[in-house]
Amino acid sequence: MDQLALFFVLLLGAVVTVPLGDRLRLPAPVLMTLGGMVLALVPAVPNVDFPPELILPLVLPPLLYASAQRTSWRQFAANLRPILLLAVALVFVTTAAVAAVAHAVVPGLPIAAAVALGALVAPPDPVAATAVAGSLGLPRRLVSILEGEGLFNDVTAIVLYHVAVAAAVSGTFSWPDALADFVLSAVVAVVVGLALGWATNALMGRLGDAALQIGLTLLVPFVAYAVAEELGGSGVLAVLTTALFLAEYANDADDVLGRLAGHTFWEVVDMLVTGVAFGLIGLELHHVFGTAEGRAWAMTGWAAAVVATVVGVRLVWLLPASWLARRLHTRRDYAEEIPLSWRESVIMWWSGMRGVASVALALALPYTVDGGAPYPDRDEAVFIAFAVIMTTLVVQGLTLPWLVRRLGVVADTGAEQAFRRELALRAAKAAKRRLKEIEQVEDLPEDLLEQLHRRAYDVGARISPDLVDEERREAYAGRVRRLRHIQRIQREMMSAARHEVLAARSEPGADPEIVDRVLRHLDVRSLRL
Repeated sequence: MDQLALFFVLLLGAVVTVPLGDRLRLPAPVLMTLGGMVLALVPAVPNVDFPPELILPLVLPPLLYASAQRTSWRQFAANLRPILLLAVALVFVTTAAVAAVAHAVVPGLPIAAAVALGALVAPPDPVAATAVAGSLGLPRRLVSILEGEGLFNDVTAIVLYHVAVAAAVSGTFSWPDALADFVLSAVVAVVVGLALGWATNALMGRLGDAALQIGLTLLVPFVAYAVAEELGGSGVLAVLTTALFLAEYANDADDVLGRLAGHTFWEVVDMLVTGVAFGLIGLELHHVFGTAEGRAWAMTGWAAAVVATVVGVRLVWLLPASWLARRLHTRRDYAEEIPLSWRESVIMWWSGMRGVASVALALALPYTVDGGAPYPDRDEAVFIAFAVIMTTLVVQGLTLPWLVRRLGVVADTGAEQAFRRELALRAAKAAKRRLKEIEQVEDLPEDLLEQLHRRAYDVGARISPDLVDEERREAYAGRVRRLRHIQRIQREMMSAARHEVLAARSEPGADPEIVDRVLRHLDVRSLRL
């Protein structure tokens, strides 16, 4: 098996593990990692030959862009306090704790290399956390906090990592220079992200066609990352800034087809890239275990100390940090999402799985320092990093569903239904308001007007049936049954039409391009049904 065949095997695995994970009630990223580990044991499977410096720019931008689309700038601003406690403060604390432990247990490990190790294992993976936690029926606020933490902790950790690696390679370190680099990296990234978001939004309005717009959104995250890195900024933060800007300003409420197609496209991209990334984690274990040859017990002991530090620091930090967030929480912070109990804090603790970013940073450690000497304890750092990744990803990922059930942490369905009801009421009122405006300027027949009023009323009832009283609900249910009967017949009619047009594609003299245009028209009509 060559590298290309291995890549397509991983793509196939990414597709297969989604329904398999649903059936087994296990997270797809964890299954892909386990699948990669099994492939690594097969003699016919080659070692992964993928330049580590390309992992971050090729894998992280689409994953971060897809994750950022599920949130908004206002949600981030409302949750700024818990995100800062987790994404910034906790990354610093974890980096410092791991650096201290690694420097103490690994013989001869310089402090700069220890800080680099701490930075690369500090950030929980946003993809793993949301993929695992999002499928367990957790309260939406916990998933939002994990998403916010996952999106912004990579920024902090990657900047710390680059500063520490530069110090390890050059042999010199300056706190003022490091702080200046940190601030400059953030400023450049935000400027690049905002500028690219504005330019993309303006260009999308001129493209018009949904296929071109979706193609542009595929390129944007990579461009944001590359331009920011080239200018000395944080590529990760630039991608997040661009994605949040577009999520806020690039949505056209009337672009129904474009929104549906874009959502489906990014679901596919997210699934495939996530599967390949976590499959690579498992495959890399073959190489990582090779570095421990002859020193397995010693390196396992060092790795165990670092794993215990990573997991323990998160718990020790989260419990008081969550308590502090609750104490600081006021009625004015109604939109702020925080853990409301120690049980929710424990779930957040156990959701801190490491993944793609840690793998990329570990493999990207340089082989030499200035002067040509080997990078200090590179093999040890890579082994320890993978031990942290595999322990948190596999052990915590597999046991998190059990822990959620054990602690009884479930979504607040009452609050979610209330919000859905509020949105249904607003949608119905907006439809009725617009209908009254049209009545004033157009002379509508009485029977048509009655039908339109009923449909305006049905807008809210379809979203939230409990919006209306029992009598109206029964009347609405009767209309729905009749409508579904009509729609079923219409769908069968449209299906017959599509089959006939598609059959014409293989007839002599048929122009396939014209057939496809007619078929697309029928598909759009069918979608509306």
